[in-house]
Amino acid sequence: MIREAFEPNIILQGDCLELLKYYPDNYVDLIITSPPYADRRQNTYGGIHPDKYVEWFLPRTEEFLRVLKASGSFVLNIKERVDNGERHTYVLNLIIEMRKQGWFWTEEYCWHKKNCYPGKWPNRFRDSWERCLHFNKSKKFKMYQEAVMVPVGEWANTRLKKLSETDKVRDESKVESGFGKNISNWVNRKLVYPTNVLHMATECGNQNHSAVFPIDLPKWFIRLFTQKNDIVLDPFMGSGTSIIAAYGLKRKYIGIDIKEEYCQLAQERLKNAFPKYQFALESK
Repeated sequence: MIREAFEPNIILQGDCLELLKYYPDNYVDLIITSPPYADRRQNTYGGIHPDKYVEWFLPRTEEFLRVLKASGSFVLNIKERVDNGERHTYVLNLIIEMRKQGWFWTEEYCWHKKNCYPGKWPNRFRDSWERCLHFNKSKKFKMYQEAVMVPVGEWANTRLKKLSETDKVRDESKVESGFGKNISNWVNRKLVYPTNVLHMATECGNQNHSAVFPIDLPKWFIRLFTQKNDIVLDPFMGSGTSIIAAYGLKRKYIGIDIKEEYCQLAQERLKNAFPKYQFALESK
């Protein structure tokens, strides 16, 4: 039974599986989160074995599917772990089961951690990227691509300086893929659409939390998928980076975390970032 919803711009302490039952269907515009990875953050959240991860996560994604608007997006930052010498398939299994649940797996963004420090293992190299999986309830959803455009780049200074006749039409590509380019389209353009690889440094200070992503990561997706006063939900809020990003971009937020100390930390970070405003924290 759905009970009376909390107002947005609130931090809730408790399990998102239970707390989201307070909210009606089709309520939030964007869900962006980085949940505990399998068997990681054991000192923080207890850890979930890779073999049990999909079973643990699916009831929560069912609630996410219910509260997300038909025009909304769900961005899931997650990474496979190594188990017994190989990559475990729990992320791939989760994607398959979420599709069965009714989600559209629209896109996969790669977050390249450009300041990743070196490391050595006997059979692999250090991870310098993570998945940001993009899910929707349907093929039609809100997306504001112009909000995340980037400078065209130095290549344009030479490549566009002298165009041939073939540069002025949409040529067929050499492999006949149907993706030939009309190079002249880029003349005098200062901004272009980005790729699906996001080059962002990791958070250098851990904010007293075991896994903090950089604020630019949620900011990028919030700009891409929402407008002012839209509601952003982070059901595994941690230290509150995503809700700080949302509030700073004049969106409304709902932050949920099961750990009381992280809810208090997120509230403190909000107060430090926006000292003139009061922020609500509820425990359930």
